[in-house]
Amino acid sequence: MDDRVAGALSLPDDWPAHPDLSLALNRMGSFDWDLDSGLMHMDEPALEVFDLRADEYDDRPESLAVRVPPDEGVRLDALVAQALKSGRSNYGAYFRSLRRDGSLRWTHTQGFVQRDASGRPRRIIGIVRDATQELADSTARRELDRERRRRTSLVEATTAALAHARTVRDVTDVLKNSQGLAHLGATSLVMGLIEAGRIHLVADGPEGSFVPGTRYTRTDEPYPMSEVVRTLTPRFIESAEDFAASYPLLWPHISHLGITSAAYLPLIAQARPIGALGLLYSDKDGFTGDERNLLVALGTSIAQSLQRAMLYEQEHDLAEGLQQAMLPRRIPDVPGAQTAVRYRSARLGRDIGGDWYDVIPLPGGRVGAVIGDVQGHDTHAAAVMGQLRIVLRAYAAEGHSPATVMARASVFLHELDTDRFATCTYAEADLTTGVVQLVRAGHVDPLVREADGSCRKVPVEGGLPLGLSAMFGRLEYPVSTVELDPGQTMVLFTDGLVELPGADLDEGTQLLADMVRNGPQDLQELADRLCEWVDERGGEDDVAVLLLRRRAAHAPQPGGRLQQHVAQNDPEALSSARHMIRAAVRAWGAKDRADEVELAADELTTNALMHTDGGAIVTIRVLTGAGRRLRVDVEDRSSALPRRRDAGESGVSGRGLMLVDQLADAWGVESRGTGKCVWCEFNIPPRD
Repeated sequence: MDDRVAGALSLPDDWPAHPDLSLALNRMGSFDWDLDSGLMHMDEPALEVFDLRADEYDDRPESLAVRVPPDEGVRLDALVAQALKSGRSNYGAYFRSLRRDGSLRWTHTQGFVQRDASGRPRRIIGIVRDATQELADSTARRELDRERRRRTSLVEATTAALAHARTVRDVTDVLKNSQGLAHLGATSLVMGLIEAGRIHLVADGPEGSFVPGTRYTRTDEPYPMSEVVRTLTPRFIESAEDFAASYPLLWPHISHLGITSAAYLPLIAQARPIGALGLLYSDKDGFTGDERNLLVALGTSIAQSLQRAMLYEQEHDLAEGLQQAMLPRRIPDVPGAQTAVRYRSARLGRDIGGDWYDVIPLPGGRVGAVIGDVQGHDTHAAAVMGQLRIVLRAYAAEGHSPATVMARASVFLHELDTDRFATCTYAEADLTTGVVQLVRAGHVDPLVREADGSCRKVPVEGGLPLGLSAMFGRLEYPVSTVELDPGQTMVLFTDGLVELPGADLDEGTQLLADMVRNGPQDLQELADRLCEWVDERGGEDDVAVLLLRRRAAHAPQPGGRLQQHVAQNDPEALSSARHMIRAAVRAWGAKDRADEVELAADELTTNALMHTDGGAIVTIRVLTGAGRRLRVDVEDRSSALPRRRDAGESGVSGRGLMLVDQLADAWGVESRGTGKCVWCEFNIPPRD
């Protein structure tokens, strides 16, 4: 090299750096790359790595292009540039180099960047070495590592799947699944759980591998699962001969399976055995240390999952038992109606809820139907539900109107020592007339299935949920009235029946209506089908269902009698009496006179409320004898008899009795010991 050129480029005084002798002894070459001049000195061992003679290299990196393939050169240049730009002090890389004979070799380089006080890179000193044999050796190791990672990942995947198992059946399904232990090469598996001092076989396979008499075995019997439970130590069976010699009672029953080795693992949780797992192989001889460690780790994971699953099942059984104890033990027979009820518990551990139903027989041929849901999914929700159900039943049995029943139940829940609220629908049905009064407290609307199978949603004006309405002082619950014809079915349910992932309640309700429309006619079968529908779509919330069908054969008989008490300042009761009268008139075959009867009864009732101090009792009945007559009695506690008055041209009152006189075929007044009764009668056609 020309000294003048070197001087002009101002090379460092110590350039090139003198490599350590140990580098050459380790078959490594060195280089010193001055970044200002661009010159890169390479010692003799470094040139040997690139298969170059000294006269073939002129201290410029470009001279290496004949030995470095273009794509590798681009990658190396980018690697060095990134190191210089990022401020790093070193870099390293493996790349391929080309020998004189055209063969490719693997080369490893590592460089150390020297910078000045300002951080500017000035020099790179590094080493190069032949890495072909090293990478060849590591390839074998990588294959071994890859197999080890594969097995480890299978154990991890199985463990992840087991994390979602909620029952013992879920655990066995994971293990027998095609994505489970079969990937470890096992031909079949057996698993037993300790129950009352015996091992209960809960999983076995494949088909035909079950050994008669081993469904339940003692821990002192000469079987491999009994042995690992006794000793708490895994048992690895290396060969068929080992199996036959160690377990002569078992081997004749499974020798036809072609088993060549087996691994039996104790399932230990919290330092005590809960069962055992056996993996049987048909194409494996012996177990490596890694395989044994993996299987032991797998056994630990399975044991933890099983213990969790058994705990879930125990807690779920306990919670479901509490829930069932809070629900009515039996549903009473209701004359004039068919009923079907179902409760489907949540599927996860203690995740039961406060869903409930109730059927309450009431005087006068009426029945109360309740469906509700206490907020939350735990035993506390179930306990609150039980108290609320009893209280609501008591208020209804006392004879309160549906709105009053709901308001008092809300006050009770608010005053209870709980922060829970509840949604509820209360339906009071008069099965003689078909009149149903509905009160809804934040609950989903019911459905009505027609006698021909069609189904529709019944919009019911509602109030706040129980507990919240009392908290906010909004105890007014509007009453909606519908008429249930013979053969029609009212469907009451909790929201778990219509909650669908990614859909709102309206969509779920529409799907439910389709399900009811296409469901079986039999009420019990329909209730079962609705619960099956929840299971099919994977619903995890608890569900309560109540179906109430008015019997087609149940209709008012001649001489039938309906009665309603109307208190002063109680517009709900007055409205209820109107609905009762209209439904009764239609049911008794006098539909053509329904408007007349309702108007006359309304006038008599209004007079009693306006001109007396107490309420009124409205009674409607059918009289037989000389023709059929429909009679309306309105009783009050005043002895003062009513009189007809001339209202005058501008009068707004005084026309009530005149109107009754024009509408009814007969009317009159009867004195009673504690008041009077104003009555009116209407001739109606004979009943078919």
